[in-house]
Amino acid sequence: MARVLVTGVTGYVGGRLVSELLDAGHDVVCLARTPAKLARRPWLAKVEVASADVRDRAATAEAMAGCDAAYYLVHSMDGEGDFAERDRAMATAFQEAASDAGVGRIIYLGGLGDEREGDELSEHLRSRHDVGRALASGDVPVLELRAAVVIGSGSASFEMLRHLVDVLPVMVTPRWVETRCQPIAIRDVLGYLVAVLEVEVEPGEHRLLEIGGPDVLTYHQMMVIFAEVAGLRKRLIVPVPVLSPSLSSHWVGLVTPLPTGLARPLVASLVNEVVADTTAIDAVAPRECLPFATAVGLALRRVDDLEVPSSWADAELQRSGANRAIGPVVDEQAEPQEHDPSWAGGTVLSDERTAVAEAPVSELFREVCSIGGDRGWPAFDLLWEVRGFLDAAVGGVGTRRGRRHPNDLSVGDTLDFWRVELLEQDSLLRLRAEMRVPGEAWLEFRTTALSPERSLLEPRARFVPRGLWGRVYWFAMVPFHAVLFPLMAKRLAAAAAQRSPGSDR
Repeated sequence: MARVLVTGVTGYVGGRLVSELLDAGHDVVCLARTPAKLARRPWLAKVEVASADVRDRAATAEAMAGCDAAYYLVHSMDGEGDFAERDRAMATAFQEAASDAGVGRIIYLGGLGDEREGDELSEHLRSRHDVGRALASGDVPVLELRAAVVIGSGSASFEMLRHLVDVLPVMVTPRWVETRCQPIAIRDVLGYLVAVLEVEVEPGEHRLLEIGGPDVLTYHQMMVIFAEVAGLRKRLIVPVPVLSPSLSSHWVGLVTPLPTGLARPLVASLVNEVVADTTAIDAVAPRECLPFATAVGLALRRVDDLEVPSSWADAELQRSGANRAIGPVVDEQAEPQEHDPSWAGGTVLSDERTAVAEAPVSELFREVCSIGGDRGWPAFDLLWEVRGFLDAAVGGVGTRRGRRHPNDLSVGDTLDFWRVELLEQDSLLRLRAEMRVPGEAWLEFRTTALSPERSLLEPRARFVPRGLWGRVYWFAMVPFHAVLFPLMAKRLAAAAAQRSPGSDR
């Protein structure tokens, strides 16, 4: 097993790579400019952490001491100044530090792009290639993996695709939507990065290894498949020749939450065809990669802290045609993680309220679990009946199901047009909506003991909108939530207090 240094550990690929290396039995040194940002990483206790900026040759060389390999996974696309020049300078300093420390190899993840296009390559792709050459300018061998769009929640390119397709039922796009691309799942990127630790290299060698999934698609085709897997209506995509990459970047900035400094270089790169020649990587690290539809399905499995039950995820993958999955359906590396950027993981809309009950937490939780069925919904009864009637009218379940038992709930039980997804005694009741809505909806009740005779109720509505209509639906409901949710919380708290032992109410 090897001792390896990983840079970019606060970023998308680097943070996920660490756990893969640890699982493979390697010793890992994490190089971070601000180690405090790693405070809550699940693997922190299993690694060594070195504090240094990669531009500091001496400090970086000291951190690399005794390492067999060093992963270079940093970039400067932040919208400030000349990112290409800064990237070259950082790569040169890193190469010199690796030489000083006697590192066995540098492993770098760069970007695809046909060098024969010369000056026609985008600034972003030219920079990625220049970084590879700077890393290889010394005597330390370099394995440069080149990839196109990485598919996984948190990947900037994937998030851009997600938001564009999710929000816009009709897209007026530049001609670059017909550019060919060879996307690759994050699981496969990480697999290759770990596998090349075993590849034999010669001193001073610069080996280029292009990687990609099994599908070569246009961006237009990727958008269509994404919509199918996500359960969205078919998107109308209209290419318009006059839209330049610069204008497109402003359009992307309006529709997606990605930072402009990151989105603009990525959009400019979409004019370049990025198709991999996998001959070299297949010879040294053969791997059967996930199809694009499957990779998208895995990336959509979890939203924020609401984990989708595996049975539902399997059904969605089967329904979408993404059941060609190779290996297990679950892939945590493709899902959102706690330290991903705020713009990653899709849109989750929420409405949270609080109420204090003068009752033990057990009594408050029992009151919460009594809702629905014949008991009804505090503050919601009339609107609930109307909503149930409308749902049944369009083929939904309505409120006719009621509840199985008036005084007991279990995971899997129906509750009018909800289903109990999670139940933690005296702590949490989570209901998943089975009514017809343009998205996925949850209603959650958390209860916390403030003292033996006092407790806190926190009801929360969560909604993952599907497309533009999902967002319209949510914001149409906001005025009702603003009035009814606080009232429901207060009535549940008051009812618990009245039933509490010793109450004189």
